[in-house]
Amino acid sequence: MLNQTSPWHDGERALHGRLGIAERMEATGHHVIRSFMPDQHRGFFQQLPFILAGSTDRQGRLWASMLTGAPGFVTSPTPDRLEIAAVPVAGDPLAEALVPGAPLGLLGIELPTRRRNRANGRVAAAAADGVALAVEQSFGNCPKYIVKRDYAALAPQTPVRVEPVTGLDTETRRLIGAAATFFVASSPGADGLPDASHRGGKPGFVAVDDRGALSVPDYSGNLFFNTLGNMLINPRAGLLFPDFATGDLLQLTGATELDWDGPAVASVPGAQHLWRFHPTGGQWLRGALRLRFAQGEVSPFSPPLAA
Repeated sequence: MLNQTSPWHDGERALHGRLGIAERMEATGHHVIRSFMPDQHRGFFQQLPFILAGSTDRQGRLWASMLTGAPGFVTSPTPDRLEIAAVPVAGDPLAEALVPGAPLGLLGIELPTRRRNRANGRVAAAAADGVALAVEQSFGNCPKYIVKRDYAALAPQTPVRVEPVTGLDTETRRLIGAAATFFVASSPGADGLPDASHRGGKPGFVAVDDRGALSVPDYSGNLFFNTLGNMLINPRAGLLFPDFATGDLLQLTGATELDWDGPAVASVPGAQHLWRFHPTGGQWLRGALRLRFAQGEVSPFSPPLAA
């Protein structure tokens, strides 16, 4: 639930209170979370070849998606508006969320420079060739845990194949286990805005157990708790794992649970908290990402792997 006098919703404030930092974060939030994009953020989005989107489908499921285009496909004609000259690939659940008034969370991230900025809001207009976002929240994030990857090449355009995922087979487990980067969509529910966020670490930082549940460490960061605060209120999420070598995207949707300070947290070096993800559905979008990347360079801020 949103509090009109606070930059944070109930879930975020609950976690701030649990750590005894509520007063400090209230002041921080009023300083860094804006209802418009500063010029620096507007220019940043306009130079990106891809952005991430977090959305909710008609069943209330969360999905993380990617929109791509040549740099300049995202423009900002005014500080409270982003216009995106791209549409989801066929089969991406994001397509049904792009209707006027629908909430949408966007993340702009530049892997070669490790910069990232958020823009959350509502769809102002949607057409066959793109979508416009009315921005309600704009804020930046630090480069911590972003694995640097340089752009390498643009692969030829091929038809995207959609393949349902009914369980975590060998291929999906291999991609997740090798991932140093993935993206997560979360939302505080119907009264709030979805969020698209980045998670990173050394390959292997996401663990998968025998039952197919993912365990994700939450490392020390900006203390915003956007994602965990959302999950506290609405225990659902959507994950997106890119295969930077092949251009395939793995989309998963499912339920979450927070492990704030249980014994499992202490077993993961560097983890402050953990969250678990139980997939309930998903799909491969084969060849959805034309952009190819060089081998990732693990950030010096990345925590060590668990023993």
